[in-house]
Amino acid sequence: MLDANLKGQLKSYLANITQPIELVASLDEGAKSRELNELLTEIAELSDKVSVATGNDSRKPSFMIRRVGTDIGVTFAGLPMGHEFTSLVLALLQVGGHPSKAAQDLIEQIKGLEGDYAFETYFSLSCQNCPDVVQALNLMSVLNPRISHVAIDGGLFKEEVEARKIMAVPSIFLNGEAFGQGRMELEQIVAKIDSGAEARAAEKIKAQDPFEVLVIGGGPAGAAAAIYSARKGIRTGVAAERFGGQVLDTMDIENFISVSRTEGPKLAAALENHVKDYDVEIMNLQKAAKLIPARIEGDYHEVVLDNGASLKGRTVILSTGARWRQMGVPGEEEYRNKGVAYCPHCDGPLFKGKRVAVIGGGNSGVEAAIDLAGIVAHVTLIEYDSQLRADAVLQRKLASLPNVKIITSALTTKVDGNGEKVTGLSYKDRNSGTEHDVELEGIFVQIGLVPNTEWLKDAIALSPRGEIEIDARGETSQPGIFAAGDCTTVPYKQIVIAMGAGSTAALSAFDYLIRLPASEEAAQAA
Repeated sequence: MLDANLKGQLKSYLANITQPIELVASLDEGAKSRELNELLTEIAELSDKVSVATGNDSRKPSFMIRRVGTDIGVTFAGLPMGHEFTSLVLALLQVGGHPSKAAQDLIEQIKGLEGDYAFETYFSLSCQNCPDVVQALNLMSVLNPRISHVAIDGGLFKEEVEARKIMAVPSIFLNGEAFGQGRMELEQIVAKIDSGAEARAAEKIKAQDPFEVLVIGGGPAGAAAAIYSARKGIRTGVAAERFGGQVLDTMDIENFISVSRTEGPKLAAALENHVKDYDVEIMNLQKAAKLIPARIEGDYHEVVLDNGASLKGRTVILSTGARWRQMGVPGEEEYRNKGVAYCPHCDGPLFKGKRVAVIGGGNSGVEAAIDLAGIVAHVTLIEYDSQLRADAVLQRKLASLPNVKIITSALTTKVDGNGEKVTGLSYKDRNSGTEHDVELEGIFVQIGLVPNTEWLKDAIALSPRGEIEIDARGETSQPGIFAAGDCTTVPYKQIVIAMGAGSTAALSAFDYLIRLPASEEAAQAA
């Protein structure tokens, strides 16, 4: 199962275990059980603090990592390889007594949760969003004995997936009821079950002193802006709905200069760690609701958050990014996560052997169609334009696949379903005006981005597409307010461009601050 290099790395990690653990395996005669038994045996051979025992869980193959002599443990139903191998390693370490790197106040919050919480998470091995959820819930189950967690490979337990009508991962259940879908960080999960968390966070934010630079958004642009601001030695704060932004939803990144290949969640974690190297106040899980520009230049701008608290900054850098554009047709919202999906890497394996459509003929759409063609029975790619817009090399690859049909000059008009899941879609031929129906089980929407700027209307100038209008220095229509990244009129939406734009905005904000008249600065200090 594990090559020599991986065994060597894992052995060094297991040296950090301080408490003996046992791998309690529930197996049958199937091939996957034999693979799991081989994996667990190899792990146990790498440390004298790890042993293998026999269990009798109803899910087979599965295994529990349990601290010997206690009820502390986590369970995996399936083989946690692929993206989930890191989850396995962390679970071994944490159940074995190695401390978590989570913030101490968050750890204490988890330990203090009252009530009994039995979590189940359905994941796919190709899902880059699943590990964060699995790792968060595993840690919670280690820290609090009244919390348990089972991570379930949806590809191996298809009957459960069908019975629970799961069509998107990660899908989280709490005490048998649906709890959440999609990427969730540890703080989000804890806040959702801790009823007083939001109020406490709001009170903490209200107590914040004004910032010299207040960054709204924690993606590549926001992280770069925070780092460049903090390096100038000025008080810097970042308020982000989720640190990492849309990068968290990106699978392969192969155009980040100097790094041949990485994955979105890894890059997002690196961004956050880099920001934490500096004296930056990070306020995560905070959604901005309103911007109130200063009436007098040099005075403080105010950003009101969804929870009612507000933050002030002498300068503000807006880097709220963008989100996937929706089709806006009947049935799309009704069948979201019931066949309508936006992440082919995450949810593609759930449609194995089924028929799907990809909406969009740009690079994202064509790449999605190519990936899905290796999993599903058939892919229908639907493009509004008269021709595909993807790079030529991608188009050639797509055209070579036997189970792909390409339809151009087509306008998707409706998502069809039976009340529980998608059964097809309708589109209009833009040349003839005729309507057509396509029977299928899944629809993957890949038609571009929408800037997260609705909350800025009437506060600063926006383009007809809703993008923040900026000049070459990142300045907006309001003095002291700057913007960067995918939420702006910058022509190309790329990670490296967003980082450069965030750096530019921060340098421009600093230049603005040092040029404020001395009398105004003195007035602010008074």
